[in-house]
Amino acid sequence: MEKRKLSFWEIWNMSFGFLGIQFGFELQNSNISRIFETLGANKDEIPILWIAAPLTGLLVQPIIGYLSDRTWHPYWGRRRPFFFIGALLASIALFIMPNSPTLWIAGGMLWILDASINISMEPFRAFVGDKLPPKQRTSGFAMQSFFIGVGSVIAAILPWIFTNWFHFSNTAGAGEIPESVKWSFYLGGIAYFLSVMYTIFTTKEFPPEDIEQFKKEKRETTFKDALAETFGGIFKMPKTMKQLALVQFFTWFALFSMWIYATNAITSTQYNMKVDGSLVTKMHNAAQYRLDKLSTENLSIVEKNKQEKNLKSLVKDFEEIRQFRVSENPKVISVNIANYFSDGLNTDTNKEEKKELKRVQKEYNDGADWLNVCSAVRNGTAAVFAFIIPLIAYRTNRKITHMICLIIGGIGLISIYFITNPIFIIISMAMVGIAWASILSMPYAMLSNALPANKMGYYMGLFNFFIVIPQIVAAGILGYFTIHFFNANTINTIVLGGCAMILAGLLTLFVKDEEKE
Repeated sequence: MEKRKLSFWEIWNMSFGFLGIQFGFELQNSNISRIFETLGANKDEIPILWIAAPLTGLLVQPIIGYLSDRTWHPYWGRRRPFFFIGALLASIALFIMPNSPTLWIAGGMLWILDASINISMEPFRAFVGDKLPPKQRTSGFAMQSFFIGVGSVIAAILPWIFTNWFHFSNTAGAGEIPESVKWSFYLGGIAYFLSVMYTIFTTKEFPPEDIEQFKKEKRETTFKDALAETFGGIFKMPKTMKQLALVQFFTWFALFSMWIYATNAITSTQYNMKVDGSLVTKMHNAAQYRLDKLSTENLSIVEKNKQEKNLKSLVKDFEEIRQFRVSENPKVISVNIANYFSDGLNTDTNKEEKKELKRVQKEYNDGADWLNVCSAVRNGTAAVFAFIIPLIAYRTNRKITHMICLIIGGIGLISIYFITNPIFIIISMAMVGIAWASILSMPYAMLSNALPANKMGYYMGLFNFFIVIPQIVAAGILGYFTIHFFNANTINTIVLGGCAMILAGLLTLFVKDEEKE
């Protein structure tokens, strides 16, 4: 059956849910490292904690794609049941995440949040292939990119808005998430649910072309068959999909490098988080003394374990400073150290030292808020550029368009290394935004024409293996690379990500785009 051409507003309605999905995705990407660091994570622990996101994607995305291909309800349709379930679960997770009392709970909530986002997001990708004829699919994915950009702009800038417009505090006590971040997540949860429900109630789906054959296949397929086909399909991918997989690998390795370490890289190099070396030595000795003495303290097992984890994390930060920053004075310290020793109940530092540490605490959170603003610019650029991409693709082709955008994004990441005034990070992030607009549309537009219609959701889910696998690789090696190859200097990890994105752009030239060739 030939699909009819949809109007602008029909494409608008079917894509609107991505506005809310991106609230959840951007709040996660912009603030999770900040939450982890605030709860005491060290530099080499942050990538491992982030591994929750790609692992849940690896498990959830292809299964949801497969199941949604085999779902049909007279009212809810094929993809919309998954929109609803994912939106409900993700909205609940967004309310719980910023209230995590410990690092391990925050890590666990990231698993739940990312799984929930994937339940609703992947069927949205297949939605374009379901409803639009081939000539409109580039426009359909571009519209999704527009809403992704708009949602990302608002979500990224929310902590800054709550701090500067509504005067919510952007600092908090040791182990506590600032109120500005908490309320950003609450608003994001509401936006996520409402925007997805808008798409559900304003969009209809087409039934399978042969409903009886559809029902027969569904009856004859067991869950075991589903799992075997889902994870075995990686060996049966169309040629275009295999070629795009390599492009996706280096693209998402680069993005994951940015999401994991941008907060630390920018706050530690562009903001004054330095204190005198003598204070660092004093705090190091105090933390080590408390750790050594802890075994003799009359505390409950739960409290003792909590204090031991906090103190070991502090000592690890101090050891890193001693190993890599021994000749520097003043020395950059972590927000973990500043939070612990600036606390009013801490007796290891005096009033003046606490004042200095509170200054560092504020510098970190001001830097994190500014990075959110720059992320909003990045996403705003992506939203605008989403409408320019089809024009460039029309005059060249989709491969050339994607290559140009990725190279611009890679240069943007590398440029952060050379910046001395944080205001110019906006330009770097705008360049990444150009790449982001293409990443969210061009690979899917190239892929959709190479896929059979009855397996669109399945292959779209499988394709996301090549989003999550590079993230798992990054989570596994970036902590080691950052400490042992880059001397704990996270800005070098961002440069590595920029190089990976440029390589991804060059590899795009080898992709077979069936619409053009």
